[in-house]
Amino acid sequence: MKKHTSINEVALVAGVSIATVSRYINTPDQVAKKTQLKVESAIRQTGYTPNTIAQKLRRGRSHHILVAVPSVGDPFFSAVMRGVRGAARQRGYTVFIRETRHEALTTREMHAVLDSKQADGIVLLNNMTFIAGKPGLSTDPRRRPSAIHIDNVAAAVTMTNFLVEHGHRRIAMIFSGKKPSFIDRERGYHTAMRAAGLDVADELVIDAENSLEGGREAARSLLGLEAPPTAIFCGSDEIAIGCMHEIHAAGLRVPSDISVAGFDDTRYAAVSNPPLTTIRQPAEKMGARLVEKLCLALEDDSDGIGAGVIVPHQLVKSIGDIMIISKAAVPSYNPDDPDE
Repeated sequence: MKKHTSINEVALVAGVSIATVSRYINTPDQVAKKTQLKVESAIRQTGYTPNTIAQKLRRGRSHHILVAVPSVGDPFFSAVMRGVRGAARQRGYTVFIRETRHEALTTREMHAVLDSKQADGIVLLNNMTFIAGKPGLSTDPRRRPSAIHIDNVAAAVTMTNFLVEHGHRRIAMIFSGKKPSFIDRERGYHTAMRAAGLDVADELVIDAENSLEGGREAARSLLGLEAPPTAIFCGSDEIAIGCMHEIHAAGLRVPSDISVAGFDDTRYAAVSNPPLTTIRQPAEKMGARLVEKLCLALEDDSDGIGAGVIVPHQLVKSIGDIMIISKAAVPSYNPDDPDE
């Protein structure tokens, strides 16, 4: 009996990712002509034939994706959702949103959605991962299937080093301890401060709500210190903008009197006054990748669980009214890059 050739073998022969082969099969117009020729050649060599009947059986579900969003008003998640919607639309899926208010969906809730065929899969934005609704698949979010994220520790080191290089020694950190990504950012801040030989007083590290008001309250506390910081590194742009509002309300100027840095490079960062120095995450691209990986897990006989994909971060520096974007930081290679 002839062995069935899988999409994995086609990808290996073509020297491209599984995502690229799937994209060629489903939406060839989105694949570069040179890559199309490589995939076509690999299909001929391997004798691969898409099992359209099996695909229809697998796809003969709801063609709905449930997206669990911690906060619909969060600028970062709004950007991720643009990528999610765009990728889902290209693959013929409809997206439904459930705001979790930073509370994780329970395993029972996820099973209820998947078992009743309300959705074919669930995207969990609290930890940037997904659950494919296939028989036998674990819906334990702790398994973090194919999580897509930046290296938050390394990104925080990048920003802290930038502030140190600009002469700051008393640098405060405002983060939100409810989220693992924020905890990693705080860890990166401490790592960079230790490497620079700088002490961090407990009063300079504040666990605040991830909101404008959270940023204002934290800034109020820092400005009230006997020796206020000369720079404040905030775990999100939203916190940073709230922080700047409070600094301005106190009659001080940013960055002349005190510097402020954010994280995420949301749409508000460039239009704040002054523009915000921040860390850029490719939020839209991350959202699209999540959907692509979920769809691959649904289309192919895989559960999508594997090593997390780390995408590059960039430092966006504000020099007056000019924004300077650094080259993308690690990693330099991503096996699922759609530009293959």
